[in-house]
Amino acid sequence: MKIWQESMSLSIEVYKVTTNFPNDERYGLTSQIKRAAVSIPSNIAEGSSRGSNKDFGRYLSISLGSAFELETQILIAKELNLINNSNYNNISSKLEQIQKMIIGFLNSLTNSILNDSENEVFNSYLNSNV
Repeated sequence: MKIWQESMSLSIEVYKVTTNFPNDERYGLTSQIKRAAVSIPSNIAEGSSRGSNKDFGRYLSISLGSAFELETQILIAKELNLINNSNYNNISSKLEQIQKMIIGFLNSLTNSILNDSENEVFNSYLNSNV
């Protein structure tokens, strides 16, 4: 999946950028940033293995939350001068694309879930009136 591939690439980039953070941030912001970055592809992968679109959508929502969390943390790192403008702009741009992809995928799954639900109701109605 393209969303998973892009978010994996972002996670690796985030890990590389945070290696330059000060040691006193290792258990603070650095750890939070890494966890949020890894959470994005991890939840996409876990959700894709679930048996229903509804479950997958739940995991995509978690992944999207992690993406917005990472966006905030990267901004904080920039404001603290822990990340330079070039790295910030690059990560932010990739993150924005991933967020859009997740939202688009979520919308698609939601429509699919609604259609499945409508079909269930319609089929149930037909079967009860036969």
